[in-house]
Amino acid sequence: MSLNTQTLTQTVLMFDFEKLEVYGKSKLLNADISALLAEIKTDKVVHDQLRRASFSIMLNIAEGSGRFTKADKKNFYVIARGSVFECVAIFDYLKDQKIISGNTFNSFYNSFEEISKMLFALIKGLQ
Repeated sequence: MSLNTQTLTQTVLMFDFEKLEVYGKSKLLNADISALLAEIKTDKVVHDQLRRASFSIMLNIAEGSGRFTKADKKNFYVIARGSVFECVAIFDYLKDQKIISGNTFNSFYNSFEEISKMLFALIKGLQ
């Protein structure tokens, strides 16, 4: 099945998660992490764990937005926020091992902090 050009140019955001700023930021962050992982040398365990944790942020935001109850939404946003914390810990390890620079760490840290705060606001709004 293929889409014609007219359909692609008239794309309307249909899914709720696509309208969330935090989803967009987590998607960009995930892309930045993928690019970083292509550049750095690290063992397979660290590489795979960081890849999964960063992907988990955006996927849990998407899944949570599709839930019907506040409790279900909140659970997925809490899991997404936990994945943010996991990524920060991995970046802390990468910095300590001198695999990434302090500047790289700080740049990603700021993005994680922003996404964490946005998720916290979503979580608090569901109580």
